[in-house]
Amino acid sequence: MTSTFPDISISTERLVLRPFEEADVPALADMMNDELVIAWTRAPYPYSLGDARDQALRLAPAERTTGRGIVFAVAEFLTQRLVGLVHLHNTDWRLLATEVHYITAPWARGEGYASESVLAVARWLFQDQKFERLELRTAAGNTASQQVAQKIGCISEGVLRNAWIARTQTEDGGWTDMRTDLIVWSLLAEDLDGVPDRNSGPEGFGVYPSYSDWA
Repeated sequence: MTSTFPDISISTERLVLRPFEEADVPALADMMNDELVIAWTRAPYPYSLGDARDQALRLAPAERTTGRGIVFAVAEFLTQRLVGLVHLHNTDWRLLATEVHYITAPWARGEGYASESVLAVARWLFQDQKFERLELRTAAGNTASQQVAQKIGCISEGVLRNAWIARTQTEDGGWTDMRTDLIVWSLLAEDLDGVPDRNSGPEGFGVYPSYSDWA
């Protein structure tokens, strides 16, 4: 029998991490069409309202119900404005290990939302779900995401050479693929000792799973 994460929401000082809603669809489409998100993810581009609706209302819930992981929409607590997402995926229920990926909306960067939301998920994962390992992979050129990993206490374990395809913008405004290394980070429960509940500073995005991973 496949294990699944509970259908829950997680609150922090400033944020609520919850399932996606229909009202999130326009903001999700805007977020995914941002140039930095296009560069570091494999999501389709241009990213349509139809793509956003399918991801928010069908693909994201399926991550939880099939046992693959869980997707949280990250919204500001007071305004409910969508400011990002956190996605646990490739979950191994025997090892009690999973991977985390995250994206921060361009209108919410510089507020520390990425580290605050990922740290909240990590604490929930270790304390409530009794998991043993959280893994994060960042593209070699994605220094903002690496800063988030360091801020929440992740330990760098090594490099997967030539293991990811990112995108770079061409002179005519288009996009082309480029191969890059991945840095592998891990977080264990004991690594959270001394990490404050709230972090502030530069934002980043984790390497996002390919769109087919949501199917």
